[in-house]
Amino acid sequence: MKDTLPMDEKYKVHMSKYFEEYERSLKDVNGFWNENGRIIDWFKPFDKVLDDSKKPFYRWFINGKTNLSYNCLDRHIQNEKRNKVAFIWVPEKGEEKVVTYFGLYRRVNAFARGLLNLGVKKGDKITIYMPMILEAPIAMLACARIGAVFNVVFSGFGEQALAERINNSNSKTIITADGGYRKGNIIQLKNIVDKAIDLSNGVDNVIVVKNTHTEIDMEPDRDYYYDDIIEDGYVEPEQMDSNDPLFILYTSGTTGKPKGILHANGGYPVWIANTLKWAFNPKDEDRWWCAADIGWITGHSYIVFAPLLLGLTSVMYEGAIDYPKPDRMWEIIERYGVNLLYTSPTAIRLLMKYGEKYPLSHDLSSLKTLGTVGEPINPAAWHWYYEVIGKSRCPIIDTYWQTETGGFTISPSARLGLPDLKPGSATFPMPGIDAEILDENGKNVKPGEKGYIVIKKPWPGLMLTVNNDDKRYIDTYFSKFKGKYFMGDYAIQDDDGYYWLLGRSDEVLKVSGHRIGTIEVEDGLVSMKEIAEAAVFGKPDTVKGDTIVAFATLKDGYEKSPELIENIKKRIRNNLGPIMVPEEIHIVSTVPKTRSGKIMRRVIKAVYLDQLPGDISTLENEASVEEIKRAVDIIKKGE
Repeated sequence: MKDTLPMDEKYKVHMSKYFEEYERSLKDVNGFWNENGRIIDWFKPFDKVLDDSKKPFYRWFINGKTNLSYNCLDRHIQNEKRNKVAFIWVPEKGEEKVVTYFGLYRRVNAFARGLLNLGVKKGDKITIYMPMILEAPIAMLACARIGAVFNVVFSGFGEQALAERINNSNSKTIITADGGYRKGNIIQLKNIVDKAIDLSNGVDNVIVVKNTHTEIDMEPDRDYYYDDIIEDGYVEPEQMDSNDPLFILYTSGTTGKPKGILHANGGYPVWIANTLKWAFNPKDEDRWWCAADIGWITGHSYIVFAPLLLGLTSVMYEGAIDYPKPDRMWEIIERYGVNLLYTSPTAIRLLMKYGEKYPLSHDLSSLKTLGTVGEPINPAAWHWYYEVIGKSRCPIIDTYWQTETGGFTISPSARLGLPDLKPGSATFPMPGIDAEILDENGKNVKPGEKGYIVIKKPWPGLMLTVNNDDKRYIDTYFSKFKGKYFMGDYAIQDDDGYYWLLGRSDEVLKVSGHRIGTIEVEDGLVSMKEIAEAAVFGKPDTVKGDTIVAFATLKDGYEKSPELIENIKKRIRNNLGPIMVPEEIHIVSTVPKTRSGKIMRRVIKAVYLDQLPGDISTLENEASVEEIKRAVDIIKKGE
C-alpha cells in the first residue's frame, strides 16, 4: 500500500487546486455545474442544474436543449478546428484513413439524411453491430443528430446475444458491415445479423457497410448498402432535451439478463468532456489513443464522444494489439506520434508476456501520459507500464468507473493536480463524486478495511435508468444502501485517503477487460440439449484477468467425452461469441446447491482454487463438494 513512486518534478503539482475544486463540487453543486455544464453548447440554456425530486431518478440541466452531434462537429467547423484531423483510422491491414472535423461532419450529415429517407425518426431505436471502422462513430453521431436512440452491440457477440439486445431495445433498424477483420480472419457479421433477425421480434431495415467485400445475402426491401443510401447535404440537428435518451448500452448482471443502461443527451456529454479534461489534461496539439472497442462504454465515452467534444485528434485502431506481431501497439505509437495512451491492464499484461524487446525497438518518446481502464491494475503491470513504456517519466492515470457512471469516477487528475502515484491505486474521486466505503451494515469502515464502495450524491454522468425496468434500476443500484449509489465493488481506503479497488462483490467476470455475467454464460450452457445445470466462475489469469471455468451436469442419455465438450464450446462461440467460451468445462454428476436450489459458485471456486469453501451448512448435498474435489484432483494430475 505504501509503494509510493515519486514523480519527476514537472509532475509534482501541488494538490490545493484539486481539493479546492473537489470541495466546491460537493458544497456548491448548482454553482459548480452551472459553470462546468457550459463545456458543451446549449441551443436553450438550462433553467436548473439538478432535479432530485424523484430520487433516485435524478435529472440534470433541466429544460436545456442540446445535441451531441452538434457539439462534437458543428461548433468545431465554425473555427480553426474545421480542418483539424478528428480521426486517424488504422486498419489491421492496408492503409490508414485520415478524416478531418469537416470531413466527419459531411459524412455524418450524409448518413443522417440516409436514415431519415428510410423513415427513421426521433426516438426510434437503432442497433449498431459493427467492427472498429470509421462508419461506427459516423453511425453513432448520425443517430444522435436526428434524435434516434442507438444501441451499440460489441461485434464479438453471437446471434443469440445480439437478438436479445435487439429485442430489449425494440430496435427496428440495424447498422452493420459485411464483415470485420480479427487477427487476419474475417468475422461474418452480416451472417450473424441475419440469424439474429430470425430470433428477433421484427426488423425493418438493415444497413450494410462494405468492409471486407465478402459475399453476403441481401434481403430485398429490407437490406441496403450504406453507400446506396447516403446523401450529401445538411441535416439540422434535433434540439434534444437534456434528459431525452441518447443511447442504450447493455452490461452484464447477475440475473442472466443484460441490463440496458440508458444515458441522457445532456448530463452524459457534460460529464465525459469534463472528466477527460480533468484526468488527462489533453492539449490541443496532442494525439489521443483510447485502445478499446466502441462496443463498450470506454469506446463510447473516450474513443468517440469526449475527444470530439474537446476537439482532439484520436487514433482509432481496428485490430488486435499483438497482431500481426507483438509490437503492433508500439509501432502505432511511434508511427503516429501518440501522446496520450489509454488502455487496459489486460492489454498491458498481454504485452508484458512478450518481454521488453518489442517496446524497446520503437521510439516511444512522444508519450506524455499513460492511462488504464477496465479493472484494477496490479502493481507489477503498473511498474512495467511506467518504467518500460513511459521510461519513468509519464504519469499513469488509473481510472475507475462503470458503464452506469458514464465516465471516470475515481482517477488521478493531471489538470487539477497530480498526487504522488501509488501503483495499483486509482487515487482520489473526480469532482462531484462523493464516495465512501461501507461495511455490510452501512457503517463506514476504518482505513485499510475492505468494504463496499458507494457514491452518496448524484453526478451528471449517472444513467437515467435501466431500459424498460425502473425497478431493476432501484433494486440493483439504490436498495443495498438506501439513497446511495452501490458500485458493486469492494475497495479500501488507506491512511492517506487513496482508494484501492478490489474487484466485483457480485458474480460478474472480467475477461480481457469485458464484464461478463456468470449467469449469462450459464444460461448459454444450459440452453444446450445435453446440459442440465451449470455453474461458472472466473479463474484468475495473469493476462486476461479471469478465464471462465464451468462445472456442468448432463441430461440423461448423454455421456461426457472430449468431443462433447468441444462441441459445446463451439456452439457457445457461435451463439454468444468467443469471449463467452469457457476455457474449461468439467462434467460432474451434481453441483453444490443450497436447499432452496441456488448453486453455490463460491464453494466450487474455492475448492477449485484450493481455498477454504467457508460455510457449507446450507448445502443440499455435501457429497457434491467431494465430487468437485475429486474432479479437481484429476485436473491437477493432468489425467
